[in-house]
Amino acid sequence: MAYQTFDPGLENRPIRDIAYEQLKHAIITGQIPAGSRIVETVYADQLHISRTPLREALRKLERDGLVEYVLHRGVVVRAFTIDDIDEIFTIRNAMMMLILPSVVENVTDEALARLREILKEMDVAQEKADADALAVLNREFHGSIEHLSDKLRILRVIDSQEEYIKRFSALAIASVVRRSNAHQEHHQMVALLENRDLEGLKKLMHHHLEESKETCLAAVREKHYS
Repeated sequence: MAYQTFDPGLENRPIRDIAYEQLKHAIITGQIPAGSRIVETVYADQLHISRTPLREALRKLERDGLVEYVLHRGVVVRAFTIDDIDEIFTIRNAMMMLILPSVVENVTDEALARLREILKEMDVAQEKADADALAVLNREFHGSIEHLSDKLRILRVIDSQEEYIKRFSALAIASVVRRSNAHQEHHQMVALLENRDLEGLKKLMHHHLEESKETCLAAVREKHYS
């Protein structure tokens, strides 16, 4: 398989947690495709672990809705539904709105300078219609804003959705490139942060996040039903 085996630097973490993170990443990124069977003996051997921590990891993945137990087949990777994707974006967007007051409160001149540097790179990627570069820079831009917040519990929830967001946003990034007004909104966000305009930022961010969600859902629907 293409996913990584254990990082020795993570030895202090429980094996079941490392197995869970490895498998979760492989499933979300599509390295283990929907419909694949997770055969315990095979994956325990590939991950160099016993079957007990693997089973614990699989139970956690089942609670996440990433795998399911199917009669006569065992553990199978679930396909993401439109409702799954909608819920993932809804969670992330709601959490983002909750941290905005702390983002505005904590923003610094250094943080604004870094956001402007990212924007310059995004300007170039937008001009070249470089979807791959823009996807990376878009997440770096939003991540830089998110982590101005000191609301660590909310940030953990946001971060828990990050791999999902990157996976599904990649399906829609070409549409985002064409939707140049979305990039202009990034410039507006920095201006509102500089002015510490919380109400203006809330209004813009809500529109931006909801438009991003709908663009992604439209791209996924087209991919599913075309």
